[in-house]
Amino acid sequence: MRYLPHTEHDRRIMLDKIGVQSVDDLFATIPETVRMNDLADLPRHQGELEVERQLSSLAGQNVAAGSVPFFIGCGAYRHHVPSTVDHLIQRSEFLTSYTPYQPEISQGTLQCLFEFQTQVALLTGMDVANASMYDGSTACTEAILMAHRITKRDKAVISGGLHPHYRAVAETLSHFAESKLVTLPPDPDGQEDLTASIDNETSCVVVQFPNVYGAINDISDLAEAAHANGALLIAVVTEIISLGALRSPGELGADIVVCEGQSLGNGLNFGGPYVGLMSTRQKYVRQIPGRLCGETVDVDGRRGYVLTMSAREQHIRREKATSNICTNSGLCSLAFTIHLSLLGQAGLTRLAKLNHYRAVTLADRLSEIDGVELVTPSFFNEFTLRLPARAEQVVARLVVKNVLGGVPVSRLEPNFEEGENLLIVAATEVNSEDDCSAFADALAEVLQ
Repeated sequence: MRYLPHTEHDRRIMLDKIGVQSVDDLFATIPETVRMNDLADLPRHQGELEVERQLSSLAGQNVAAGSVPFFIGCGAYRHHVPSTVDHLIQRSEFLTSYTPYQPEISQGTLQCLFEFQTQVALLTGMDVANASMYDGSTACTEAILMAHRITKRDKAVISGGLHPHYRAVAETLSHFAESKLVTLPPDPDGQEDLTASIDNETSCVVVQFPNVYGAINDISDLAEAAHANGALLIAVVTEIISLGALRSPGELGADIVVCEGQSLGNGLNFGGPYVGLMSTRQKYVRQIPGRLCGETVDVDGRRGYVLTMSAREQHIRREKATSNICTNSGLCSLAFTIHLSLLGQAGLTRLAKLNHYRAVTLADRLSEIDGVELVTPSFFNEFTLRLPARAEQVVARLVVKNVLGGVPVSRLEPNFEEGENLLIVAATEVNSEDDCSAFADALAEVLQ
């Protein structure tokens, strides 16, 4: 406490103002089982050199994604990022730029945001996109709250194929927004019937495309069912590369599309920062959270860019804001824009085809192993396998053989007993034929 400037009297005044008895009361919603009641078991103090040595030693115990065959996905994907991307985003005019409140000195940043919005709208098949969100999971919840504002209802139906982490974020924010969530059970084979859960009190239906298990479903019928009951369809895309091969959610009837944009321009980065994408129909533009950048002309008729709409709490009163998450991951969205610009439409299509080819080839090879069954009927670059043993144990044995072989469903859904033997595997363009062979050979060995 030596570095805290407030006296006990100061803290008492603040606690009284808030209306709680102690600081502990502020953490009452956190279960006792996950609280730390003592200090972490760490050295009390060390010199900088000693700290560097110890942390380097700890980091050396990790298996880096690029050092061994890597087949982990589930919302964070390893793709090749051209060196041009990092070179450009580290230019000082981009790297040091902040929120472009003054358009007269921020034309470059604003133009990039405008191009980014155009790319997202084209990818998702929607009319308008905002200038990015914090990440895919929070964008998903922002979309639910947006649907509540549009429909004047407060019940969301959540697909069992939605990433459990996205669902958990939605549950947290919906709890504090006092809205309702109806969540369907896990859906590994993509055969759930969401239409049965839609009624005239439903605000929106949230479905992942492809779902967390990799399954691809035609969501057009679901869109019709939602619209027939006055509800909106929210499509969630965690692998943005898939939209280079699949029909866009907008074409299939989605009203709001949210995505995780990490796959383009951004590395795994130990889980972040990532970048959330959001797009919607023109008629809902006034309810979209975040910021919109628009193109205009100045008094001399020259093209220019401005923030057309800024409905975050940074700009207006908190109670009037459409979003209270002010981070929009601007540098990550710039990386996204640069990478997609380098690819172009033809390049993105080729990249998507290569991802699909790698995944299909790997799935065929792995499912030939005795006891291994392919669960996912159709997929892009990610699929689910049923193994003859607990997936967690298999993954641990694969690590010993220098293969990072996927994500056990039990890690995502610990209460889903049928998922204990399920393994979610992702294959992208970075996986060579040798990587796939190493995975197949290692899996066959550990299952013997």
